[in-house]
Amino acid sequence: MKKRILITGSNGLLGQKLVYLLTQQPNVELIATARGANRLPASERYTYRSMDITDRQQVLEVVGEAKPDVIIHTAAMTNVDQCEAEKEACWAQNVSAVEYLVEAGRINDAFLVHVSTDFIFDGSAGPYDEEASANPISFYGWSKYAAEKAVIHSGLKWAIARTVLVYGIAHDMSRTNIILWVKKSLEEGKTIKVVTDQWRSPTLAEDLAMGCWLIADKEAEGIYNISGSDFLTPYEMAIKTADYFQLDKALITQADSSTFTQPARRPPRTGFVLDKPRRVLGYEPKSFEEGIAVLASQLS
Repeated sequence: MKKRILITGSNGLLGQKLVYLLTQQPNVELIATARGANRLPASERYTYRSMDITDRQQVLEVVGEAKPDVIIHTAAMTNVDQCEAEKEACWAQNVSAVEYLVEAGRINDAFLVHVSTDFIFDGSAGPYDEEASANPISFYGWSKYAAEKAVIHSGLKWAIARTVLVYGIAHDMSRTNIILWVKKSLEEGKTIKVVTDQWRSPTLAEDLAMGCWLIADKEAEGIYNISGSDFLTPYEMAIKTADYFQLDKALITQADSSTFTQPARRPPRTGFVLDKPRRVLGYEPKSFEEGIAVLASQLS
């Protein structure tokens, strides 16, 4: 029996990596959905349906026709400052949409995998395990925490995959990431300021896709931290990037968060403990250096 998996946000970075990974699995029948047209270069081995997750009727119709065994929900509004400025749009995409997917999942008896974030924490005590208490300090963080609550109280079989600072390369990318930004800036001879007072466990998009697939394949219920294993400051990430591409580290200057005026507050110290996903799922992420190498191979 093939497992029917529907993913949301298939045009995004994680969505694209999931499409690639799931079309390699012989026992998966994949339905990819995103707002608007399919932006992926290949269209074989999966079905694409346009679906606006903020439109309840559309969600109920598309999910109802697809009748998936599993829904992997990757679509979200993730620009933290934009969420702070456009609260209604943020709530519609990050909370209401999840409520519609929960409703559709309930009607069709689907297992729901919801992708969440380290920004549900205040960053006072990272790295965090799955049992840690949430305390968001931005509207984005609050929206993702509210979405987790909607999933947990859904009455569905569910899993939450929490992640941290995802990086990678996708087709037709709308946003850059720290590695590409550092590489481009240094190649152009620009001096860059990078913070030393925030800590994260940066996550390769391929690893996050694998974590979501391991959860979906096992239908492993509960909360899982799916991130990278290295605990680094953005400054350390920038130095490692410069080292890998043999670029001038002297152009990288240290700064602290107060240097930057950003509408949304950032949790200073997040990052994740990965004991549970390693034990339950067999999840094993790449190191940050290995992640840079994956990304570099895709650039060439």
